[in-house]
Amino acid sequence: MAKSSASDKTPAPADVTSPPTSAHPIWLAGLGAMAKAQEQGSKAIEALVNDGLAFQRKSQAEAQQRLHEATERLTHLASDFGQQTSVRVDRLEHLFEDRVAKALQRLGMPTLQDLQALTERVTQLEAQLAKARTAAPRQAAAPSKPKATPAAKTKAAPARRKA
Repeated sequence: MAKSSASDKTPAPADVTSPPTSAHPIWLAGLGAMAKAQEQGSKAIEALVNDGLAFQRKSQAEAQQRLHEATERLTHLASDFGQQTSVRVDRLEHLFEDRVAKALQRLGMPTLQDLQALTERVTQLEAQLAKARTAAPRQAAAPSKPKATPAAKTKAAPARRKA
């Protein structure tokens, strides 16, 4: 009887026809998933690659659009800033010119308008002088015989009588 007690202690081999345990269907599902993954793996990878490429193109297009919009905004802001700066520089320039003109006026310096008026006046006077110079030699050359005045004739006549 000792033999029968020893045989009770060793586990009996699993019977193929025995009912499955609760872990067995999970194991079979895993094996099925692995078989399907091997079978459809290349198709699934191809589909994922295509989806990735489409997503990459869409992302790049969106990034380019946003970059373009940002560039336009910055260009507009830079243009506005440049115009504002130009206006401020013009104002500062006029303010500086006015202050310098007032300081020169206090010192008795002629203004640009004064100098222009003097230049015009000098030009007019030079023209009149040139006209007078050309008219003077004509007047001096024209009377070649001096005309005697009536008083000179009467004085000259008594001198001849005495002689």
